[in-house]
Amino acid sequence: MNPPRGAKDGGRAGIGERFQQGTKYDPDNMAGHTLDRSRQPEPFKNYEAPLAIIPLPEPDLTGDPNLWRLLYSRRSRREYDAGRALTSEKLSALLWATQGVTARYGEFLFRTAPSAGGLYPVETYLFVRAVEGIEPGIYHFRPHTFDLEFLKKGDLARDVAEAALGQTIVMEAQMTFIWTAVVQRCRWKYRQRAYRYIYLDAGHIGENLYLSAGALGLGVCAIGAFFDDRANSIIGIDGLEETVIYMAAVGWPRG
Repeated sequence: MNPPRGAKDGGRAGIGERFQQGTKYDPDNMAGHTLDRSRQPEPFKNYEAPLAIIPLPEPDLTGDPNLWRLLYSRRSRREYDAGRALTSEKLSALLWATQGVTARYGEFLFRTAPSAGGLYPVETYLFVRAVEGIEPGIYHFRPHTFDLEFLKKGDLARDVAEAALGQTIVMEAQMTFIWTAVVQRCRWKYRQRAYRYIYLDAGHIGENLYLSAGALGLGVCAIGAFFDDRANSIIGIDGLEETVIYMAAVGWPRG
């Protein structure tokens, strides 16, 4: 395998590229790890001898009450009403909330989610299973023109589920977001630190999806565990210069 562009030291991949490749999940190399509960770290950090403990007042939740309600009720939803379709208007709202354009300054486009250096290396793909007026398949979202490019036709629910470590929630969810990173878009400026920024960007986008879906009465379950190259092959990308970094099932919650 050739090293990705941006590698240094006589063709040897940089630490960012090695991290990206070395932490991929592979279905042929998943055995051998068991959880030792006796070694699990404490869930909270407490200092033994702080100068003082300062109790905090009740939060000031004035202003728009909807935001506070959404934060309070935010949960990952893992059960969906598989027989119910999503409207295309709700799909549009979620896409705008995650990466919609909010301002234009010449060729520079601000988005709803922040990005290091305003470089926006994260691309949005969708597996659409049940959305009114949109044929099942794989789509690519273009925020600058606010439309979808239809890339692959068919009900790929089982393929996407298998790529997501067998998590069958994507077979019931109305659609699944699949986010990729075009690495060089960030790496040309930030070099090896770009990999840190890319995952920060993905986190901002994911939280926007949770909150906007909550506002629409929808459920979300973010997925960070997937067989990288299986997911990459579904999209049709190389896994080096562009690679899947995050996924999220979205749909009507059941129960």
